[in-house]
Amino acid sequence: MTAIISANSALSDKLVKAAIDAGVVIMDVYNSADGIDTSTKGDDSPVTIADQKAEELILNVLKDAAPDVPVLAEEAVAAGDIPDVGEQFFLVDPLDGTKEFIKKGTDFTVNIALILHGRPIMGVVFAPARDHIWVAEGPDTAWEADVAPGGDVPTDRTPMKIRAVPEAGVTAVASKSHRTPETDAFLEKFKVAELVSMGSSLKFCLVASGAADIYPRLGRTMEWDTGAAHAVVSAAGGRVLTLDGKDLTYGKKDRGYDNPYFVVYGDLEPPAA
Repeated sequence: MTAIISANSALSDKLVKAAIDAGVVIMDVYNSADGIDTSTKGDDSPVTIADQKAEELILNVLKDAAPDVPVLAEEAVAAGDIPDVGEQFFLVDPLDGTKEFIKKGTDFTVNIALILHGRPIMGVVFAPARDHIWVAEGPDTAWEADVAPGGDVPTDRTPMKIRAVPEAGVTAVASKSHRTPETDAFLEKFKVAELVSMGSSLKFCLVASGAADIYPRLGRTMEWDTGAAHAVVSAAGGRVLTLDGKDLTYGKKDRGYDNPYFVVYGDLEPPAA
């Protein structure tokens, strides 16, 4: 039986540095005078050389840092490389928000998560076009920081905690490219004072940092899309629940690692069924 590795600051720093270095690769493509060469995967989603190069870099770091822990990585899975995962594994989305990246927006992220017994216990979300990172160093330690492009692991860190809901009402976050009528119907259950549209894992991070209170995702996502940001929200005191009020879990091989619909909650209770 493979030994379980625990969440710790040394491993967290390695994941943070891997995400920052992957961001350099991504921004090199983003800023290239030759433009962004794009192809289409089997599920009709776009992929670029930035996705592939960033994933290769991250996988090399993980192989060195934790060689016995399997990795579910988006581009590897798309190529048919799907390892057996057990109690513990990494999730990697090297470029979440590829459509936004191609459009030269800023709502795209590098995501790395460590899963144990179906729960994310460590996670890194890095937005290279925003020079900002959000980290779950462990189950109860969340922080964010500005990052110098290609720089070292930041030491000037701001702890993160979900906020108490303002009396004026909740700030809700909705997907920039996957907004659905079901999402709007769900939000009618709450007193919404403000609605913010944003792409990629940044929506989770708004809740974790106390800038928003709820993010419903009533559309398809994969485990590598959500694992890192889920870790960040949980470490900041929030919850990620399915529509029936259960914790969103990971390692769902029977579903092809496809997530059910879920809602990210800050200091809010789920609505009555």
